[in-house]
Amino acid sequence: MNPLAEQLNENIKAGNANVYEVLSTLGREIYFPKEGILSQSAEATAHAKKFNATIGIATENGGPMHLSVFQDSLSAFNPKDLYPYAPPAGKPELRSAWRAKMLQENPSLEGKSYGNPVVTNALTHGLSVVADLFVNEGDAVIYPDKNWENYELTFGIRRHGKIVNFPLFTEQMTFNSAGLREALLAQKDKGKAVVILNFPNNPTGYTPGEAEGKEIVAALYEAAEAGINVVVVTDDAYFGLFFEDSMHESLFGQLAGLHPRILPVKVDGATKEEYVWGFRVGFITFASENQEVLSALEQKTLGIIRATISSGAHPSQTFVLEALKSPDFGKQKEEKFVIMKGRANKVKSLLDSGKYADAWDYYPFNSGYFMCLKLKDVPAEALRQHLIHQYGVGTIALGDHDLRVAFSCIAEENLEELYDLIYQGVQDLREQS
Repeated sequence: MNPLAEQLNENIKAGNANVYEVLSTLGREIYFPKEGILSQSAEATAHAKKFNATIGIATENGGPMHLSVFQDSLSAFNPKDLYPYAPPAGKPELRSAWRAKMLQENPSLEGKSYGNPVVTNALTHGLSVVADLFVNEGDAVIYPDKNWENYELTFGIRRHGKIVNFPLFTEQMTFNSAGLREALLAQKDKGKAVVILNFPNNPTGYTPGEAEGKEIVAALYEAAEAGINVVVVTDDAYFGLFFEDSMHESLFGQLAGLHPRILPVKVDGATKEEYVWGFRVGFITFASENQEVLSALEQKTLGIIRATISSGAHPSQTFVLEALKSPDFGKQKEEKFVIMKGRANKVKSLLDSGKYADAWDYYPFNSGYFMCLKLKDVPAEALRQHLIHQYGVGTIALGDHDLRVAFSCIAEENLEELYDLIYQGVQDLREQS
């Protein structure tokens, strides 16, 4: 059990042993990470007064980036679209609009059999629904070693899944499909595995190329042929933010209908794609050749939603629906995409200039909100702490030597100063050692 959870349990026992006795196994094991991204971001918020490159949102002109199709219309809605409970599955018009958007952006779904997206309270809730539906104690949950830390809480702590990691990158810095294949085939005796594919990847900002995507699909197919039932979750939180030559579609389209033993589940949402993080509007979509299976999975999903949040927030769903219907939606989204791509390209040009070559390498990135530095000779946590307190710069330390930088929330004209300060921090620590 995590030491943080143990301490919380001891505190409860000391205060009222009866309360401890009524806690479930989950209740005893859950905790709030003190050393994770959220706590590091909170520390940066308090101390990083110059640049705070920790939080996974995009900023612009000193505030959160947003589309005016949302901001300009908040007073323009009929009360019926704001105040009543939304249906547990979400507003029907929104579900249809998101399904149409999904097909438009993923042409490989044409002619495939997949369900109507069910509205979730953003992506974490969608992943939690997946965990509740498919993960029993000891079930293998497979994802790369560079990942969003919440997977551990959602699939490991909450559901007691056995986390199986494999290296994200090969020595050639491409997606390690062989590692995925090996992790999958190791589950042959169990006959079941849950796989999470997160592209663009958090924390590295990497999306595989088309050839790598085919290798991933082939590994999953091979596992299915070997008799393993595979639930494949495409965590498409940052979908659409593809800045270079990579896959520009979700693998959900290639996986739909691929094999009877493969159940594709797409988890996505407006959260990151449409820059409305606080709206908490996500979706979960299943693919199956059998309509009865799709219907049953939807009903089971609604059962979980009813038992947990009852239904999602109605105003947020209305706002997203109206934005999707607006003739200005595509244009405004493209304008923000250009800004984000400019920031990513600026970072890459800075890193490729050679001025920081003695301090770090960097993992491949071509999409999303983030990139990761691979520090050569200073500890990531020591550098993070030094940057906050000496220079007012917030970053995220991951492991011993990886430092995540969210270029999404730093204006392009400030990026060079940001990386110069990170580099100066490395020099400072070297001099102190």
